Amino acid sequence: MKQAAIVVVMVLSIMAFAQAPPGAQGRKIGDFANVPEARSSTFIYCGSLIDGAGGLRKNVTIILFGDRVKDIRANQVWVTGPGDEPIDLSDHTCLPGLIDVHTHVLLQGDITAEDYDRQLLKWSPEYRTILGTQSARKALEYGFTTIRDLETEGAGYADVDIKKAINAGVIPGPRMQVATRALDVTGAYPLLGYAPNLPVPHGVQVCDGADGCRKAVREQIMYGADWIKVYSDRGYYIDSNPPAGIAPAPALNDIPTFTMDELRAMVDEAHRQRHKVASHATAYNGVHNSVEAGIDTIEHGDYISDADLKLMIQKDTYYVPTLYVGEYVAEGRAKAGAPVWLDMIKISADTFRRAVKAGVKIAFGTDAGGFDWNINPAVEFELRVKYGQTPAEALRSATVTASELLGMQKDVGSIEPGKLADIVAVKGDPLTDISTLEHVDFVMKGGVVYKKP
Repeated sequence: MKQAAIVVVMVLSIMAFAQAPPGAQGRKIGDFANVPEARSSTFIYCGSLIDGAGGLRKNVTIILFGDRVKDIRANQVWVTGPGDEPIDLSDHTCLPGLIDVHTHVLLQGDITAEDYDRQLLKWSPEYRTILGTQSARKALEYGFTTIRDLETEGAGYADVDIKKAINAGVIPGPRMQVATRALDVTGAYPLLGYAPNLPVPHGVQVCDGADGCRKAVREQIMYGADWIKVYSDRGYYIDSNPPAGIAPAPALNDIPTFTMDELRAMVDEAHRQRHKVASHATAYNGVHNSVEAGIDTIEHGDYISDADLKLMIQKDTYYVPTLYVGEYVAEGRAKAGAPVWLDMIKISADTFRRAVKAGVKIAFGTDAGGFDWNINPAVEFELRVKYGQTPAEALRSATVTASELLGMQKDVGSIEPGKLADIVAVKGDPLTDISTLEHVDFVMKGGVVYKKP
């Protein structure tokens, strides 16, 4: 009888600890019944949590098992057993790992043609790949646990190898989907302007004709492309009196590259092989032709007509604006003889506002690599809020919406039981001050901590 009483007291004591009020964080209470598995787990105490599936929650414990989230509990008590690991982020806001769907890890800034040409002409592909591994590491440390890298800019299929090295644990970096070499027509993409007898490298794979471009799509997929990227326009200029049907004015017009037959052939071949297509489409013709051809994502989209915004909604086409890089390169390109880039800052901001208002699906992309990788790509967030999104909408574009664009929503984009444990943390509240995302000081990818306060 005495032994039974002792057992009852012990059980009641354990229950009391397990229901400890806020402020009791950090106690190891040895309640093995509450451990999600018999093996060791990780317990992350978050002062606040933005899980991507709802709003802001206070005093939350995230329980991890292996590389995935096991449970989320609305309390401040760590329930740990032998081997379990507690992580104290009680003064932080936890949120899903960020996703950037437009990067170039193999490019190190290209304000002017001279910057770009130097990398292709004077740097070996091997050296550029070494730098690319450092870019990938920086992306992860900035809090981007997943990226879509949209072409190697003349470095062949090196993005496939960087992706493989990350997946094998050889180097640290985010999860990657890659586009390898990208596609453009003859005479439309650098390197250009050199003597015709000089064999110079191209930043893309050149293809012409529907059959030739279909073959190029097959080749890139064969060598490891997750996405096919096409360049749909070039030669931008301000059109104050655009043709009927283009609105609003002034429009940013362009020279289209591929014919509609070529675009449709590339889209058909990629979709037939269950791959998606991203289109560098900056101005009217590039955007319009891409949407008509059934391309999956519009990259940059500095000018999109109202009619094409409606068509994008109908066709479920994603919009990936890159506001910061446009401002970053504008002055240098204007000095180099292309003043239209200064006008494009205002035009792209106006397009972004109209897209937000229209309800187009907007995902987070930065074109990092088009600007120096020592600049945190999260600077893009402030411009998105400045030009029309709420902080919550901007954050969602880099989590839930981006994961859907990548087809990875079952694994990433939110912190929920069963999903990969991709978790970052900041001090402060991104929902009131979006700039806090430029100061991520805790990064976990797949249950592994890569950065901590």
